[in-house]
Amino acid sequence: MAAVRSMNKMYGVCFRRMAGLKASRLLQHRAFRVGAVHRQEPFDSTLEKPQFPGASAEFVDHLEFIQPNVISGIPVYRVMDRQGNIINPSQDPQLSKEQVLNFYQKMTLLNTMDRILYESQRQGRISFYMTNYGEEGTHIGSAAALDPSDIVFGQYREAGVLMYRGFPLDMFMAQCYANADDLGKGRQMPVHYGSKDLNFVTISSPLATQIPQAAGAAYAVKRENMNRAVICYFGEGAASEGDAHAGFNFSATLECPLIFFCRNNGYAISTPTNEQYRGDGIAARGPGYGMLSIRVDGNDVFAVYNATKEARRRAVAENQPFLIEAMTYRIGHHSTSDDSSAYRSVDEVNYWDKQDHPISRLRHYMTARNWWSEDDERSWRKQSRKTVMEAFERAEKRLKPNPELMFTDVYQEMTPNLNKQRESMWRHMKQYKEHYPFDQYVK
Repeated sequence: MAAVRSMNKMYGVCFRRMAGLKASRLLQHRAFRVGAVHRQEPFDSTLEKPQFPGASAEFVDHLEFIQPNVISGIPVYRVMDRQGNIINPSQDPQLSKEQVLNFYQKMTLLNTMDRILYESQRQGRISFYMTNYGEEGTHIGSAAALDPSDIVFGQYREAGVLMYRGFPLDMFMAQCYANADDLGKGRQMPVHYGSKDLNFVTISSPLATQIPQAAGAAYAVKRENMNRAVICYFGEGAASEGDAHAGFNFSATLECPLIFFCRNNGYAISTPTNEQYRGDGIAARGPGYGMLSIRVDGNDVFAVYNATKEARRRAVAENQPFLIEAMTYRIGHHSTSDDSSAYRSVDEVNYWDKQDHPISRLRHYMTARNWWSEDDERSWRKQSRKTVMEAFERAEKRLKPNPELMFTDVYQEMTPNLNKQRESMWRHMKQYKEHYPFDQYVK
């Protein structure tokens, strides 16, 4: 218990609210940090202590290597237990019935959309898909804590964040079907969503590239001084990429209002965490970069909400990055290209699906307050499936984008090499027109 109290003191389960700072002082503090440059302390040769500019430390007279577990056992912050009971009333976010119902309906709607689109890929109707099974709480809890103006950098398993922000089902379907309504004009593979209107930067496949990009965006937001934050999502596997370390260091040294949100779901495709890293998860890395960090129960939507809300408040007020590690579990396969039964047991998956699921936990919470009944559940499930299927059918009937769009939106005037490629494409399509039904494309 002493170790846990020590870690609580170090990290602050809620980052220690700065209730004592008055508004004027907080604004003054913020203004200073926007243009601040950390300066070296005045050199004093009379002091018998290290004067090296790269670290803050004391001399010792015995040889000792620092053990890797010097920071270990970081506690997991939670608000609800698995039965949906509030553990500590002071941590209850006190959300209204309407807000909680919205959380639940968004989480279950995402789950329903996943099932239908996963099945459609298996039927050959779309080329690829990635489900979000088991991680719905990390999406909705974090998205609800943000301001709509905050910029989101996703990896590829954050569809719920976009859904919470109001991205229509028709747009999800249009992107996966690459039809004429797709905002990306059919150029991206499925699940690579993006929305300029909703401040959600388009997803790209290369792992972890969004992390240093988010640091740059957060630095720009800081310089604008517009009370906005950036949130960057990634998995524990992406945290092994060099881009992650670069992004962490840039954001800390440039003092950026950025929330790093790591979904630690147990597997980087087929690589389990015990083969991915040797330290105490991802949250333990934060102090090494000078970042405040916290580990939360990602299957507890309220814990995710509280942690993200407080991190967002302080990131904007103080211009500094935060690292949130949400512990969860990827119930589905990595993608439709993966068969997870090759590297994990059915019993393991069933435990998380049946006994510790974020959706069932929130449902327990609502049921205990008489906010949700079996009749409500049946009605909502039927209605949500019908809504998803209608959007699915509309998307399937839409025409494909005009092939000419493959060569637009990069150069104002078409370059010679692109013209050559364009002419080659049309020759190919006309030669093999039986494989390219022109009536299915926008003219």
